Order: sequence, then structure tokens, then C-alpha cells
Amino acid sequence: MPQKLTILFDLDGTLIDTAPDLMNAHNHVMKKFGYETKTVGEMKKLVGKGAASLIGRSIWGQAKKEFGQISDQNIKNEMVKEFIDFYSKNISIESKLIKGIKNFLNWSKKNNISMGVCTNKQENLAVDLLKQIKIYDYFEYVAGSNTFDYCKPDPRHLTNVIEIMQGDIKKSIMIGDSETDGDAAKNAGIPFILLEDGYTEKKVSEIHHDHLIKNFDNIEQIINKYLDH
Repeated sequence: MPQKLTILFDLDGTLIDTAPDLMNAHNHVMKKFGYETKTVGEMKKLVGKGAASLIGRSIWGQAKKEFGQISDQNIKNEMVKEFIDFYSKNISIESKLIKGIKNFLNWSKKNNISMGVCTNKQENLAVDLLKQIKIYDYFEYVAGSNTFDYCKPDPRHLTNVIEIMQGDIKKSIMIGDSETDGDAAKNAGIPFILLEDGYTEKKVSEIHHDHLIKNFDNIEQIINKYLDH
């Protein structure tokens, strides 16, 4: 049966509110190495910024600016390793599903919509989190920051996944919460649904989007427009 639609989701701040567990891992590392800790609100501004630094590319968006000021690569590597070790063991302590997402995943599955995940989190961490939070089985493919040689905002992160899932670029949608997602979707030429109050410092008006939602309640009304085409 030909696919009706392919929907790609960002992970952090889109499917799952991961900021509390990221904050705990971040602050664990900062305390150990003598840097300032962050609040959940501050973490949300740091998480979704894209691959701006070593730790950002490999883990969760963009790290605290001090990472860029550390000249000793060994210390940077130690901090990255410490972060991954702590985070991987405490990945779903406080993280929870974004409002309405479970109902929407069930609705999409019922409507023969193919679903995948495109995240700048490491693939193994993304898969582990999705399994622990019990939504992994909804997705046909999960691509992380290290799945390919590139990641969002590079459009190939999205187009590659659509191709792997045997979807159609003209029948695909991206859902995310930051400019990294918006830029990737825009460059890939697919519609973008933006989740308000995302993991970004940007205002909604500064982020490319075709539709804006507060959460996943009633998002079906938007998706139905694309199913009718």
C-alpha cells in the first residue's frame, strides 16, 4: 500500500521534554569540572541550537560557552565522556512526553502515516530514550547526529531518512521546536510544523514555519489537510 504521508519528528523538546534530565547531566559535569550550573529554563535555550561545538555536535545541540574557551582537548573529551556516561544512565528519570503526543502517534499509525525521528542527539541515546519512554515502536527509522556524516540543519538529514523509509518528499512533513528543525525543513522543501516554547532562544517569528502548535492536541486538523491532497 502506498504511503499516505511521512512525518519526521525532532526529539528533544518536540516528542519528549528532556530538559530536566539534560540539566542534571550538564550540572553534574559542570560541578565536577568547576563551572556554573544551569536551570531547566536556561537548558531549554541551549539544547536546540545545532552543531556549534564538539559537545554540541556529539550530544545535544550546543553546550555552555565555556566549552569553547577550554583549550585543552583532553579536558573537553573528559567532559563529553562524563556527560554521556551520566546522561545515558539517567536518561529518563524526569523526561516526559509532550502533551498530546501519544494520542497523535496512535492516530497517525491508524491512518497509515509513516513516522521517523531526526534528532541531533546521538543515535544510541535517542533509541534508548525512545525505548525507555515506550514510544520507540511507533517509528520506522531513527536518525541521530552520528547516523550520517551530517545532521540538521543540513536538509540531507531529513531527505535521507525519507528515502530510507521509502517515502515521498512531496508527501512529507517535519515537526520540531527550533530553528535547526525549521531550517532543515525549509532547505529540504517540506512543510514545517513548529512547536511553541521550544528548546531555543529564538522567538517564533524568527523561526521558519508553515504551522504553529502549542502541543499535539488537535494537530490532526493540520495533518488532515495534507492527507487530502
